[in-house]
Amino acid sequence: MTIDLTAPPVEVTELLESTRRRIRPAVQKAVERLQPVPRQISEFTFGWREADGTPRGDDEGKGVRPTLAGLSAAAAGGDAADAVPGAVAVELVHAFSLVHDDIMDEDETRRHRMTAWKAYGVGPAILAGDGLLALALDTLARTGDAAAVGRLTSVLVELVNGQAADTSFEHRPWSGPEAVTVEEYRAMAVGKTASLLGCAAALGWLLGGGDREDAEKMDRMGRHLGLAFQAVDDLLGIWGEPEVTGKAVHNDLRQGKKSLPVIAALRSGDEELALLLKARPADGREAHRAALLIERAGGRAYTEELAEQETAAAMEIIDGIGGGCGAELAALARYVVSRRA
Repeated sequence: MTIDLTAPPVEVTELLESTRRRIRPAVQKAVERLQPVPRQISEFTFGWREADGTPRGDDEGKGVRPTLAGLSAAAAGGDAADAVPGAVAVELVHAFSLVHDDIMDEDETRRHRMTAWKAYGVGPAILAGDGLLALALDTLARTGDAAAVGRLTSVLVELVNGQAADTSFEHRPWSGPEAVTVEEYRAMAVGKTASLLGCAAALGWLLGGGDREDAEKMDRMGRHLGLAFQAVDDLLGIWGEPEVTGKAVHNDLRQGKKSLPVIAALRSGDEELALLLKARPADGREAHRAALLIERAGGRAYTEELAEQETAAAMEIIDGIGGGCGAELAALARYVVSRRA
């Protein structure tokens, strides 16, 4: 099976865009509560302004998490508008994590632009990230839904643990008994990526009037989508198109990232691949060679298969939910594995 990395269906693109337009005022209203410096950095992070404060035309975020929250609320019998506090909270948490992750990873660019710390400095960026996290918790707390707040705070612990695991992978060897395993990577991806998508779906369901028992199903559905999302991210990090992803070809290989295709391929015991990756491919020829060896060792096929399996698992839960928005949720799931950036 091969993932089709073509453009998503038009209706999904329109759904994501309409969600971004719907929640942006609420996110902006929350961000406006911050002092001028963290507010400007936050607005820059969301893509609303340039680093000098000049307004930009649009928000470059994908909108998967808030769209998932809105559709889940509608599936529970409510309205997409019911999920706005949850969608805003999740977007704020996601933005907070990106700001801090870029600092820890020393990434200088994101979405074709400088990262927050590169544009404003480490200290101000940390403060802005802290502000975004505080706003997320406060936004959800104002709904008075204790179950929703408890779910978000629990996921925050998972996010921290997932990021800690990801950071620890950098210091692990590329081969041998101490090398990162596929199982360890999967656990990390659940915490760092999948948990927040699961949270978005569960929050939407709860705020839409759904019961707690089925909220667990929605959480599992979102986590399956999150694992598929991360798998596709890893594929794009090696084989994505630079003009679409905003990153150099074979970017993850040049940065020495232990992504899923790499970890899966290294199980073959290919010593040439291990040596190439350990040295970090310094030029295009070496990076191309490493990508070819990863594909030959089955790393690409394994990652594509995982993305498809996780999407299928999410689809199975969606099919059993009943109610409305099943078709839209299924289309969103297909988008996760077909996106190109």
